[in-house]
Amino acid sequence: MTGGTRADSFLRLIRRSQRGRLKVYLGYAAGVGKTYQMLIEAHRLKEDGIDIAVGLVETHRRAETEALVAGLALIPCRKITYRGILIEEMDLDAILARRPNVVLVDELAHTNVPGSKNAKRYQDVEEILSAGIHVISTLNVQHLESLYETVERATAVRVRERIPDHIIAEADQLVNVDITPEDLRRRLKEGKVYITERIDTALEHFFKPTNLEQLRELTLRELAAQIDSHRRDPLAEDLPSSPDQVMVCLSSRGPNSEALLRYASRLAGRLNRNWYAVYVQTSQEHPTRMDAAIQGMLSNTLMLAQQLGATVFTYKGDDIVKTILQFAREYRVGHVVIGTPGRKLPFWRRLKGDVSILERLVIEGTGITVVVLDTKAISDDLPADEPLRTDRKSHHIAEEVLNLTIQDDFVISNSCTLIWDATIEKEEAMRLLLDVCYHESAENKESAWKALLEREHQGGTFVGQDVAIPHARIVNLRRPLVALGVGKAGIQDRESERSVRIMLLLLSPADPPESHVRVLGVISKMARDDGWRKEILSARKSSDIMEVIHEWENRLNAADK
Repeated sequence: MTGGTRADSFLRLIRRSQRGRLKVYLGYAAGVGKTYQMLIEAHRLKEDGIDIAVGLVETHRRAETEALVAGLALIPCRKITYRGILIEEMDLDAILARRPNVVLVDELAHTNVPGSKNAKRYQDVEEILSAGIHVISTLNVQHLESLYETVERATAVRVRERIPDHIIAEADQLVNVDITPEDLRRRLKEGKVYITERIDTALEHFFKPTNLEQLRELTLRELAAQIDSHRRDPLAEDLPSSPDQVMVCLSSRGPNSEALLRYASRLAGRLNRNWYAVYVQTSQEHPTRMDAAIQGMLSNTLMLAQQLGATVFTYKGDDIVKTILQFAREYRVGHVVIGTPGRKLPFWRRLKGDVSILERLVIEGTGITVVVLDTKAISDDLPADEPLRTDRKSHHIAEEVLNLTIQDDFVISNSCTLIWDATIEKEEAMRLLLDVCYHESAENKESAWKALLEREHQGGTFVGQDVAIPHARIVNLRRPLVALGVGKAGIQDRESERSVRIMLLLLSPADPPESHVRVLGVISKMARDDGWRKEILSARKSSDIMEVIHEWENRLNAADK
């Protein structure tokens, strides 16, 4: 694809969009020409009369790159002194005040200096997009969160700066900037990538031919996966009749749960399916009985699951396998991802006929594909992106994509939105939201309330990211009902000692089960959007909330065109 064609294509996106569009130049290493190509496009857009500005471009003192910055409008960086060092950072507030049509923001995975409004640059970009400003950015493939272990195995390098995969998955355009490893090493030797003092070290370590070849392959595979996902028409396809969602089982003491989550994230991405991270809390793992360090590790694991795009649930039950399979049936899970057991069953227990959790899942999980990842040996030279082994069961991997068109699934009206200024208890908030769902009729309201309480008893629906999604499937309900509540001072769950500020209550028809999974997927996707949450929390009245909902709906519909 030529530079002119790329610029024209992005120009068409700009002219028809309401929310900002994101375009990312993706490469497999520094020096392939991502920033260079981004600047070439900037000049083309400027020639077409687009108001384009440079929010931040890292030239790394490359003469050819610095020459391309000339002639473009610059938004000055802000200067911050941190630990005695003067640092220049992108000025988010200045960009929002200037409001160009398009802004260039280099190095999407950059970590901002402590004390900045946002911890990461991609979060700055999300705010810019929410303001209706289009963004062109750059990224190297190794910075994708789900590829952390894969990159480490391939290159022996631990990547510190990473971004959630959903940022790339939701980008409007993704452009691969590619040169051969031989040409890249030549550019490095000529001083076109790093300063002279760093060249020899780079050639001997990260820029070894084998490393570059593997990173290049990863980039091409990632681009192919994203193209395959984007080419599908969500309006023409629907949820398959066979269970095909992905579920990852978490443990408070599981070795390398992060690797487990990253693998599940990529599996769900390939299947283009929702995925869930489920932690089963036994009576022995009540917060009052757990060591503080273990609680901290579990909290970090659940946070990473949310960042990777999972909907996170905590269930209660001493029979872990029964609870997992119950969840799998309710959410139409076709793939269960689990790590290798931490300890084998003692010989005397096997003599009694006991079997491990993994063995029970394989035996009792009829029709479910169980994927076992060797998290204990994740640093060994395993094939990239492949599990250690899978069980004997398998079924067809459907290619359809979830239908995420809101108006076809449910409706939120002004009468179904509530705002509470004072602190409110979880059950009281649920009851008030249930009342507005059934404001026209009390029929089936009590049975719906019992179903909600039963679901909460199985495990809390505080899914993280400041959001709770209590939900239940209701017999004789004709279409999904959703109510949204905002607790300015917090919605408290005293049992789990947790608090959120946004509650989305969902009631779905008992049949077909696909309806429940589809709508929950839409709500979870909406709730994971940082910009959406910030706008919802800033709403002062129901009509403000509805404006945010409608804007998000328009954005989703525009993305499908």
